[in-house]
Amino acid sequence: MQRLLFILCSCALFLFSCDNPKIIQREAQEFIDAYTEQYQKHYTEVSEAQWSANTQIIPGDSLNDVIAKRASEAMAKFTGSVEVITKAQNYLAKKEVLSSLQIKQLQRILYQAANNPATSAETVSKRIAAETAQNTALYGYQFMLNGDSVSPNELDEILSSSQDLDERLAAWQASKEVGKGLKSGLSNLRTLRNAVVRDLDYDNYFAYQVSDYGMSQQEMMDLMDQLVKDVWPLYRELHTYARYELAKKYEQEVPKMLPAHWLPNRWGQDWSAITAVEGFDLNAALEDKDPEFLVRSGEEFYQSLGFEALPKSFYNKSSLYPYPSNSKVKKNTHASAWHMDLKNDVRSLMSVVPNSDWWETVHHELGHVYYFMAYSNDSVPLLLREGANRAYHEAIGSLIGLASMQTPYLKGRGLMNENQESDELGLLLKEALNYIVFLPFSAGTMSHFEHELYGKNLKEDEFNQKWWELVAKYQGIVPPSQRGEEYCDAATKTHINDDPAQYYDYALSYVLLFQLHEHISTQILNQKPSATNYFGSKETGAFLNNILEKGASKDWRVVLEESTKQPLNAKAMLRYFEPLMTWLKEQNQNREYTLPEQPQ
Repeated sequence: MQRLLFILCSCALFLFSCDNPKIIQREAQEFIDAYTEQYQKHYTEVSEAQWSANTQIIPGDSLNDVIAKRASEAMAKFTGSVEVITKAQNYLAKKEVLSSLQIKQLQRILYQAANNPATSAETVSKRIAAETAQNTALYGYQFMLNGDSVSPNELDEILSSSQDLDERLAAWQASKEVGKGLKSGLSNLRTLRNAVVRDLDYDNYFAYQVSDYGMSQQEMMDLMDQLVKDVWPLYRELHTYARYELAKKYEQEVPKMLPAHWLPNRWGQDWSAITAVEGFDLNAALEDKDPEFLVRSGEEFYQSLGFEALPKSFYNKSSLYPYPSNSKVKKNTHASAWHMDLKNDVRSLMSVVPNSDWWETVHHELGHVYYFMAYSNDSVPLLLREGANRAYHEAIGSLIGLASMQTPYLKGRGLMNENQESDELGLLLKEALNYIVFLPFSAGTMSHFEHELYGKNLKEDEFNQKWWELVAKYQGIVPPSQRGEEYCDAATKTHINDDPAQYYDYALSYVLLFQLHEHISTQILNQKPSATNYFGSKETGAFLNNILEKGASKDWRVVLEESTKQPLNAKAMLRYFEPLMTWLKEQNQNREYTLPEQPQ
């Protein structure tokens, strides 16, 4: 820190008394280097503290929370200091003499500062404490079903497979109880997050997060609405199909809207478990496998493309498997990947069990890990070691998740009989019930709720009403019964609490993944996009690595057009599902459509 302060003070003399480009450029680099050294130190300390807080949750024991809070406060104090903000702004005022990498790093420094400005130090400290407390309440919560403790995995299994509507209703309701204790905390966090970023002239926290794309919040919402509009005709067919098929399954009248507890996902974001691919059950193929088999298989996939083996520390330091249901120690059950030091320490937090969901999730999460490893190279400054934009990270993970579920790959991995016929339309339906269904949830419900929350200062006593209003509008789903304001069903989604105002990342990632997948399928593998096998293709690995190794050192739009020769669009996604659209229209002939022809 002393070195940084020395450079800050000495640089001031040059910035305003000297117009020599070489001197300004050199001094700017010295400032960036000194900042980077301290930033990495703090980043690593925060990562370690947060790792412990997410993997060692002990009700009544706040030590890990205290340590995490202190580390976050130290990071905030450093990144948001007045000196850092002033010097970064002053150098950017002379950006015509700086290199593009220097400009990007200085912009990143200011972006980090906006989340923790020293001018709002007290508010920043309160926000950090509130975030820590919210995470503890969320991940330390013990779910209960019929008087017995259950894990989220167990509730998900009921919703995925049970045909007993009473059992499904009880599991769905149990999954929402955690929201009651999170509502006031979410309201408080909204206020604190908005207050913090306003010091660097952001209107609200949503606008701040969107700015990372070089877009305004209105531009992002327009883009989200366009994505929903693009996929709506296919989603409308899927919604109609699901209403009739589920009514038949549960022996009920066909509903106008889908009851939430009829669906196999707690938030209605993935309906793929509604259907089974004829003649094949990946769950059955995996049920006698050890959970480690799934992780090792994922690693082997990336190695076959030409990537290196995971470092030994990955297996030594990660938390890959679930704790026993009666364990007094809890952990965050949401799968995630961690770049602990922005160099070589990569980890994953998962709860892998041998089923199809975790098969795909393992491949997805390792996509993040290999992204970390690829851009941790000397040509990418440490401050730019992240995705080309936030959606790229999810796109790469989801891309490999998609590839891991396709028939030729599963046959090659010995999980399907080589001579087994594949049900192409069945596979497309299952994929559409995942990927297409996800867009109205991510680009519609989630993005609009968080825009209302932060951008429009949604009242606390309207949280649940607004959530279900958006769920009905964008997803055509309704709760099993009236949900009053004593609930906060939005807050049961982890991202609302600990990854706020960024869910559009996932919507954009799905569009990106289909663009990348179409290019790999048609331009590299010469295979049908719905039936590919990436395994062993070094050319595919080289194509992906060319994107990954750049990190955020290049504009995300340029990276996309250089790799696929196209700007961002949903055309590849729609082309992928064209055969299914024709089939669904045949199935839905003479059925009543209850969603409008266009989203309202």
